[in-house]
Amino acid sequence: MSQIWLRCDLRSPHFGTPTPDLCRIAIEQAVWADKNGFDAVQLPEHHGSPDGYNPSPFLLAAAIAARTSRIRLHPSAVLLPLHDPIRVAEDTCVLDNISGGRVDLTIGLGYVPSEFAMFGVSLRDRATLAEAKLVALRKALAGDRFEFEGRKVYVSPRPLQQPSPPIYIGGGVVAAARRAAIYGDGFLPSMIDDTMRDAYVSACHALGKNPGPIIDVVTGPQFIFVTEDPDEAWERIAPHALYETNAYGKWAIETGTTMPFAKAVDLDALKALGIYRVVTPEECVRLGQSLQASNSVMIFNPMIAGLPETMSWSSLELFASKVLPKLRNENTQLNCD
Repeated sequence: MSQIWLRCDLRSPHFGTPTPDLCRIAIEQAVWADKNGFDAVQLPEHHGSPDGYNPSPFLLAAAIAARTSRIRLHPSAVLLPLHDPIRVAEDTCVLDNISGGRVDLTIGLGYVPSEFAMFGVSLRDRATLAEAKLVALRKALAGDRFEFEGRKVYVSPRPLQQPSPPIYIGGGVVAAARRAAIYGDGFLPSMIDDTMRDAYVSACHALGKNPGPIIDVVTGPQFIFVTEDPDEAWERIAPHALYETNAYGKWAIETGTTMPFAKAVDLDALKALGIYRVVTPEECVRLGQSLQASNSVMIFNPMIAGLPETMSWSSLELFASKVLPKLRNENTQLNCD
């Protein structure tokens, strides 16, 4: 069975669920996902967004870690050019200890100009900054004593995972694939094709190292909703999905960034994007089978742009009762053959 991830970003426009409720629901749904065999909680990061997009993935991850026992916690992507890498290393180490060694970390460069302005960081210098800070982050997580920008550094406590929690590098261009080979334990691309895969694998081989995992979070849908009545559900989901894709689409247009999201004007345009799937349980089984065949992650973002709580739970519960058993049964049969 392909990996199944829960995504929590706390984003909600004025017509959506308020932030205090979103925080509570995110933790409760992560607990539910932990009990129902989901593989990871993905916790993205953005700053200064008027819709409350979560700027502190480590804080939310720690709250989830305290209530769960097996699900992986994946701040993704941490926008390293905006942060002190020593502070990121300390937060990662503490989170890894709180969670019992369940942290995965994806590092991204960031792309939204207002965020860089807010932190007083040059957008033009983001690649150079990220690479220098990745070196420092890796040394700090490994327990090295070293100097960074004239400062003597030693990070304690040590992470539970040794020598460090896995670090993935994000991005949607060939340079990101090469950066992942140099600095990462794996690659989490925001755009994937044979060129990107080959660039990563070739760069790893050139360095004399085995390629790490390539986590495909973009081939499949970015939102899956399970319902017995897709037409009715689409009508209720559409304002939230339109808000999300247009918000991301605006950022993409402004910055020339490659991502699955794009601007959409109405429900038909939203459906045509293909990244939002509102499906019956039977359709979801087939979708899960296709994602398994392509080795893609199955992503659930149940509180997308502040979707009503009861509606989000209805999809998760239907998935657990009518879809998961069939996917698991099929996976068991495949493993026995």
